[in-house]
Amino acid sequence: MSRSARGGASAASGAGLGLPAASALVIGSIIGTGVFALPSALAPYGPIALVAFVAVTLGALALAMTFGSLSQRVPASGGPYVYAREAFGEFAGFLNAWSYWITAWAGNAAIAVAWVGYVEVFVNTGHRIGISVVIALVGLWIPAAVNLSGVRNTGAFQVITTVLKFVPLVLMATVGLLFVDPDNFGAFNAGDRSALGAISAAAAIALFSYLGLEAASVVAGRVRDPRRNVPRATVRGTLACAAIYLLGTLAVFGTVSHGELAASTAPFTDAANNIVGGTWAGDAVAVAAVVSGIGALNGWTMLCAEMPYAAARDGLFPEAFARTRGRSGVPVFGIVASTVLASLITVFSYTRFEDVFTRIVLLSVLTAVIPYLFSAAAQLHWLLSRGRDTLSRRRLVRDTAVAALAMAFSYWSIQGSGYQTVYYGLFVLLLGLPVYVWLKRDRAQDGIEQAGGPEAPLTRAPETPPSVPRIPRARSPRATFLRHHD
Repeated sequence: MSRSARGGASAASGAGLGLPAASALVIGSIIGTGVFALPSALAPYGPIALVAFVAVTLGALALAMTFGSLSQRVPASGGPYVYAREAFGEFAGFLNAWSYWITAWAGNAAIAVAWVGYVEVFVNTGHRIGISVVIALVGLWIPAAVNLSGVRNTGAFQVITTVLKFVPLVLMATVGLLFVDPDNFGAFNAGDRSALGAISAAAAIALFSYLGLEAASVVAGRVRDPRRNVPRATVRGTLACAAIYLLGTLAVFGTVSHGELAASTAPFTDAANNIVGGTWAGDAVAVAAVVSGIGALNGWTMLCAEMPYAAARDGLFPEAFARTRGRSGVPVFGIVASTVLASLITVFSYTRFEDVFTRIVLLSVLTAVIPYLFSAAAQLHWLLSRGRDTLSRRRLVRDTAVAALAMAFSYWSIQGSGYQTVYYGLFVLLLGLPVYVWLKRDRAQDGIEQAGGPEAPLTRAPETPPSVPRIPRARSPRATFLRHHD
């Protein structure tokens, strides 16, 4: 057994997350402050945005089922990075790790911007840009400090904030529906786009709310019985979030007038004030949103460091990301570098973009959809090359349809992001190419230096399995041209 395989086995055997904990991880990763600002971001499109939200929910469920199936075959940590590497090689793995890393720190900038909107319920009520930027930077660096203090503190902080974030959302998704006024919805399609165009544009924004649905698959190596629990946690967690999101957004649309909602920086606060009267209920929602935002930033700051750490241990990310400090092995460089980048894009967005939250959300969605697309493609690759040998015909047809839907949904999300977002996202993604070339150069030099000596073992990240060797099987001459050449 290789060293990487032994590491994966030991990690799996020592995994401590059961189904409830894994489900909580998925829900906690999905729900941040984005949902608290989402109704305002969707308001310009009108109630037709709710149709987009339903479509996005179906696509998210297809992705959740796809990740569940992939984790059954590769029950190890790494998520999209591992699936792409196993199916399409190291370069695909690197691109996914790079893109996912961008999603994490750019998403943190979006969470910070939404978080500022709720902090400013109490301070900087005039929304002066300079003070808003300072507040956003404080929101980014407090979670970074918590992460730098060690895993135990990070975990305790996450548990507390995850529990508190549910209160306003559950109340709005239940009690809020009793106060819906149809006159508040406004025109069904409030923008100047066609119905299909409005749905596509709103869907690209709404998808941001489901980023994190892959969380259980990313840490599959630390989940007990991952082949059983990761798929269940992923689908159940996504369904729970979908129910809260759809009902909560519907309640906000129905309790805040369309004009007020489009200009609001704290829509759930405004909805609570309209329902109860006065300001105390809105202030309570704002406090919960502030706590939720800090909790989400805490979790995603950890992810900002963990994904490149895993790739760096595989030699597919700069070596600095693999360096750790302290007994708990804190990846200091990954935490600091990611937070610096999130800070820069936050400042840039406040000074250069008019619609800060929406712009950063679209960039985060685009860079997240690329790993989702590769994961769906990896699933289809496996189904078409090996599915007939291991699955029943009914299961094969079902899984193929779900993976195809997930892939189509990913393409649709890219299309709805808009030309400017695709331009920025593609440019940032391609910035990874020089990094990959440099990494390959270093590995090639190492190989030259080791020539003639014993073969050096390939070091891989904990819980990350080596590539699975393919077992050739007989094929008919007619199908030979379809064979994948490794």
